[in-house]
Amino acid sequence: MMDQKKVFKQMIDFQKTTFDNSFSAMTTLQEQGEKMMTAFLDQAAFLPDEGKAAVKKWIDAYKDGRTKFKEAVDENFKKVEAYFSDTE
Repeated sequence: MMDQKKVFKQMIDFQKTTFDNSFSAMTTLQEQGEKMMTAFLDQAAFLPDEGKAAVKKWIDAYKDGRTKFKEAVDENFKKVEAYFSDTE
């Protein structure tokens, strides 16, 4: 049983590392997209201020959702890691 737990813990560690790396790459891409959109909005004289504000709110909501998602995933990884922690 202990060997099985150790194997599962290694699998969870690998999955967490993979998730963290993928999430970091996704965040970088999204931040670059945000910078491009912000630069576009700053130069878009044809777009009314209400439209610019709506897009900025959308960006903020997206960032907030991304943060909450990461926190939820991290919390659940902690729970799983706690279960397997007695194998070390």
